[in-house]
Amino acid sequence: MDFDAATFDLDGTLLNSMDVWEQIDIRFLRKRNLPVPENYVTEICARSFIEAAQYTIDLFGLSEKTEEIIQEWNEMALYEYSHNVKLLPHTLDYLLRLKERHIKLAVATGLPGKLFKPCLINNSVWELFEAVCSTDETGRGKEYPDVFELTARKLAVSPKRCIVFDDVLPALRSAKQVGMFVCGVYDKYSAHHRTEIEHISDCYIHDFKTAPLPCKTNTAPIKLWDLYNAERTKTGATIQRGAKIPAGSYHLSVSIWLMNRQGQYLSFSKAS
Repeated sequence: MDFDAATFDLDGTLLNSMDVWEQIDIRFLRKRNLPVPENYVTEICARSFIEAAQYTIDLFGLSEKTEEIIQEWNEMALYEYSHNVKLLPHTLDYLLRLKERHIKLAVATGLPGKLFKPCLINNSVWELFEAVCSTDETGRGKEYPDVFELTARKLAVSPKRCIVFDDVLPALRSAKQVGMFVCGVYDKYSAHHRTEIEHISDCYIHDFKTAPLPCKTNTAPIKLWDLYNAERTKTGATIQRGAKIPAGSYHLSVSIWLMNRQGQYLSFSKAS
């Protein structure tokens, strides 16, 4: 398999966030004294926020407006995405390995920008993506290929040279329809569709440790900086050298100056 661009879903694919949404759904419905249907999370995860809100209204016969429901969901999710939602195991390593091979990276998500941008910044991967697209831009969820076609256009890459990573069957099916390679990613909320996902996918992975790499040569290692807080304590996060450092984070830089007897200076500098 060879490709020039890779597009990633967020919830359940790059981000360990599906349990966050389950708790939000439970709180949202319990507030209205409503039960949580067994397949509710699965039914809304491939939809845009507008479609998910309308599905919820129709399912329960709610009198609320879609924008009111979306605002409530966003308010409940904003703190979690800004502070607590982390990358799934092996994700960062795989993204960096693709960058070493000069693969263009994109995001195709049903999340709004107010949630995904602070989350990607907090996890030090925002600068890795050349394009970040939401179904809010296309007006239709990922059961339609619009958002995947949008990422290909933004990356200036033919869909046939793109691979899509997603955990949801409708999204993988629509990406496949426009000629993209598709890689199914295991998620417990989509486990009941695993047989169908594996059938239509070009590959299937449990995590990014075994994700496919393109046939690229002449790769150069990416240099990373450790990030520190204001007390000079490592935060555990890293960032690609030269990328914009998130607010409130720092990297260490050491300079050495040597002076000879003629008052001439020789300097060395090292960043870490």
